Amino acid sequence: MILGCHCGMSGTEMMLGSVKEAIGYNATALMIYTGAPQNTIRKQLKELHIAEALKLMDEANISREHLIIHAPYIINPATIDLEKRDFCINFLTQEVKRSYAMGSKVIVLHPGNSLTIPVEEAIENISFVVNKIIENTMETDVVIALETMAGKGTEVGRTFHEVKAIMDKINVKERIGVCIDTCHMFDSGYDIVNDYTNVKKLLDEVIGLEHIKVIHLNDSKNPLASHKDRHANLGEGYIGFDALYRVCHDPDFAKIPKILETPYIDGKAPYKEEIARLRGE
Repeated sequence: MILGCHCGMSGTEMMLGSVKEAIGYNATALMIYTGAPQNTIRKQLKELHIAEALKLMDEANISREHLIIHAPYIINPATIDLEKRDFCINFLTQEVKRSYAMGSKVIVLHPGNSLTIPVEEAIENISFVVNKIIENTMETDVVIALETMAGKGTEVGRTFHEVKAIMDKINVKERIGVCIDTCHMFDSGYDIVNDYTNVKKLLDEVIGLEHIKVIHLNDSKNPLASHKDRHANLGEGYIGFDALYRVCHDPDFAKIPKILETPYIDGKAPYKEEIARLRGE
């Protein structure tokens, strides 16, 4: 089972510390930001201890295929502001190049917010930005995985069809994929608790299971179709442990990294215990 979690990257060890953290949780995958997710300030690659981190991953039998990067969530590829769009393209181009240098093949991206414009126009803007990023990084094989969203505010990607509409407009098909988030799907109205088979069938029909590159495995603090996006610990929310266990152990998702993004409990990461529980240990 390919199962891991979000790991921090800070201090003097940076990426090396992230890998050590993942190993401490008995994880076989990990997801990191290349810097703080709430800003665009980034350290130089030479400061990240990449070579030592990748060596430790190899020693711990954590495949580089299971190292996931997440783009910062303050970037809005749907924006109509041309200056902000140019910044978005330039910054995310560097994020993809940084991901490649760090040994990752997948970067997860929130599609963005439509704000005052129609969703259709936002989808055009997002696809333009993603196409430009791919054009600028053709020396890499990093896949941009669009994350399914909860539909909070004016988020784009709240339905499988919106995600597919963006994918259809991407020129280099092998460079685009999807990250499904269980909390987001549930909050957006997909009942993975009581109607899992049909939700999965629709996901396959609209997007295609073969395009799923990452699964964010989270419970939800809010009921079905609440459009809130507040993660809960496994079994502590409205989705429940059994439904999440079913997703985690689904044979169709066996080769896909599952990443926990559940909240800390009393200032302590819950990942070692949650990973063990999902494994039946």
